[in-house]
Amino acid sequence: MADEPTREWSDEQLKSDDLPKKDIIKFIQDNAAHSFLNEHKLLGNIKNVAKTAKKEQLIIAYNQLFESKRFKGTEPIEEVTEQVRTVKIEEKPKDVEVVDEGPPKYFKSVLKKGDKSNFPKKGENVSCWYTGCLEDGTVFDTNIPTTARKKKQTKPLTFRIGMGRVIRGWDEAILTMSKGETARVEIEPEWAYGRKGLPDAKVPPNAKLIFEVELVAVD
Repeated sequence: MADEPTREWSDEQLKSDDLPKKDIIKFIQDNAAHSFLNEHKLLGNIKNVAKTAKKEQLIIAYNQLFESKRFKGTEPIEEVTEQVRTVKIEEKPKDVEVVDEGPPKYFKSVLKKGDKSNFPKKGENVSCWYTGCLEDGTVFDTNIPTTARKKKQTKPLTFRIGMGRVIRGWDEAILTMSKGETARVEIEPEWAYGRKGLPDAKVPPNAKLIFEVELVAVD
């Protein structure tokens, strides 16, 4: 547990025009826990923070710091590590869920437009026809029937989206598709089968996968 800092300024001093916003920001950054700074949007270069933060917000944050006692050293190391990962990419509004560090591990290009209205939501059932191949063009999996007879007997793959039932690249990419859309999705190993690969399907370790996916239904 870190030593608790002493209050530098009274309420009157905080409200005074003689006290620059930068001084308040520096004090909070020097003494507050990382998660506290993240919540109050006080992370980053002091000059940049001073441009966006209002004096009233800084005074509230300053007072809340002492009320909540969320000083440096008061949060578990694991939590701090997770917060640092989040902040690296948090150029988005605060209410956007950050799902991973770094950029997305897939690239999608639309081959045929969908209806632009029926987008799947997390937890809904989706049905897809697909073909998956390696970078050299080797097809390792497909559910597309090869004959008219098979087409009558075969059903598209149906699963609940966003629930980890399929590889991460599928969960993320299909959430951006609308009903009827066909897309080419290139998935990096981290969001596919990773270091282990999928030996039974002849997917080697650290393989980038390329899928052609048609979203035929959203329930």
